[in-house]
Amino acid sequence: MANHTSISNHGENGQRHMSSIRDVPKSNNFTQKLPPDPQYPTPASSHNEDRGKLGPRLVREAAYTYVRPDGFEKSELVGVSQAALRDLAIDPDTVDSEDFKDTVAGRSIITLDNGTEPGENDIYPWAQCYGGYQFGQWAGQLGDGRAISLFETTNPSTGTRYELQLKGAGKTPYSRFADGRAVVRSSIREYVVSEALNALGIPTTRALSLTLAPQSRVRRETMEPGAIVARFAQSWLRFGTFDLPRSRGDRDTIRKLANYAAEEVFGGWDKLPAKLTSDSDSDVVHPGTGVAKDDLQGENEYAENRFTRLYREIARRNAKMVAYWQAYAFTNGVLNTDNTSIFGLSIDFGPFAFLDNFDPNYTPNHDDHMLRYAYKNQPSIIWWNLVRLGESLGSGDRCDDEEFVKEGVRKDWADDLIKRAETLIEATGEEYKKVFLAEYKKLMTARLGLKVCKEDDFSTLYSELLDTLEALELDFNHTFRKLSYISTEQIDTDEKRKEVAGTFFHHDGLSGLAGSEADARTRIASWLEKWRARIIEDWPNSPEAREERFKDMRAVNPKFVPRSWILDELIDRVEKKGEREVLGRVMNMALHPFAEEWGGDREEEERWCGDVPRYQRAMQCSCSS
Repeated sequence: MANHTSISNHGENGQRHMSSIRDVPKSNNFTQKLPPDPQYPTPASSHNEDRGKLGPRLVREAAYTYVRPDGFEKSELVGVSQAALRDLAIDPDTVDSEDFKDTVAGRSIITLDNGTEPGENDIYPWAQCYGGYQFGQWAGQLGDGRAISLFETTNPSTGTRYELQLKGAGKTPYSRFADGRAVVRSSIREYVVSEALNALGIPTTRALSLTLAPQSRVRRETMEPGAIVARFAQSWLRFGTFDLPRSRGDRDTIRKLANYAAEEVFGGWDKLPAKLTSDSDSDVVHPGTGVAKDDLQGENEYAENRFTRLYREIARRNAKMVAYWQAYAFTNGVLNTDNTSIFGLSIDFGPFAFLDNFDPNYTPNHDDHMLRYAYKNQPSIIWWNLVRLGESLGSGDRCDDEEFVKEGVRKDWADDLIKRAETLIEATGEEYKKVFLAEYKKLMTARLGLKVCKEDDFSTLYSELLDTLEALELDFNHTFRKLSYISTEQIDTDEKRKEVAGTFFHHDGLSGLAGSEADARTRIASWLEKWRARIIEDWPNSPEAREERFKDMRAVNPKFVPRSWILDELIDRVEKKGEREVLGRVMNMALHPFAEEWGGDREEEERWCGDVPRYQRAMQCSCSS
């Protein structure tokens, strides 16, 4: 039986309209509004074909290929996220049904009646076509090599539409030389971290369930058991979705994808950001909307058409996402353009990690020898990816001219178009920086228990704290949680501050590179003095205000994050030792990261929330999953 916690049909917030997976409302806007693989243009043409003949192969002038899942014959549903059930409006009382288990295991297509041939407009599974730059080099066609989307579903209460897909459900035309499968270790990691990031407030794709196939064997570095993650997102479109048609000169597909993104993913062209009226922080953070689709804002090379507004929306979303990563020390590990979401979501979890000790040069990817995707480089790499996207979306005031639409850029237009594209990409870069810094400052201000961000807080508090954590090799997230318990009275003298400084040390003391303990205490005490002064500025001097600050800080500074060493232990216990309940306990903590306790084994909970064992800090893993 799956590890899940029951929630009522009204949900945690009085939400109604909970249904079984068969009865939730379904749609297929993606396949209805974007061009299919011309070799298999209808569900029936794919459904009636020998699955082995679908590919792998090159697919041109298409956004997807219809392809049915190839589930494992024998499998076990071991985990279902209660938060995912709520957001998808799936009744938790139905997750033990055969409908649910067969759907998330890829054994049946729930949108088809058994034994029937799909009609042209029926909802039928598909795999997306895209390319990408990997480690800065063009990799050609990639695509959903082991992910197959089942359907879209809209939550009746929230109006949010999600696309549900299976990862590890067999080969697609985009599998290249791979097998279309996923293994237990990577599937457990994605299942837990997707929901953990969401619980922290970090924009992310989600995970509904985890299905194991213990008797299957999948070849990676060794033979491993297989698994399938059912995951969902508002959109699975990536930067690489646009990269591929651009590399082929396929302007028509780029235009169709851009139209779909604006109209279906972002809710309409009028929902995109208007041209900024100034470069002030307030205008950049809160741009206007409501610009009609065909309106051109600005003049000459500064003129912004609807595709520029789409580009800026994508850039703004990704700026906010990476600000969350930096504020919570999450390191993705693989930021290729095919792993970057147009919706600004954390996506495709491979060798990710939360930082243990604060080390800006850390990368969880042991194949990243040049540290391209290290923690400190994430904002600049996301921008590098955005520049590639800007090259795909670049167009001028002629974007709707018949000649431009059909033939592309005429030679005598080229210089003007290039100048305009460079100008707008550069301007978007400045906007990206401002949005990133504004979001990062907001998050760090809250994590430090302050009400407002003063001009010198960035250098005096944020930067100095990070420099101290790096120099003394101290734990990032533990530091913020520990600050959430410190009152101004506890640090009102230098002697008290030096005493409290020891709270931030590892249990086994400082490393040999951190210098003397006395110097470390002095440095931390100096920072605590500045922090205390800012707390006094922002908060009244009363017991009620102190308790309110504690509460506010503990609501943004997690006690639990799924660190690499915890996930490794979890994988070992589930895969090697056959445990199942431990997965539910870890997921419960991941879904409630700010809690003090979770009602399970208190000793186990405190161990997972405590000091990271010395030889399990800064772990790395491979992209192989």
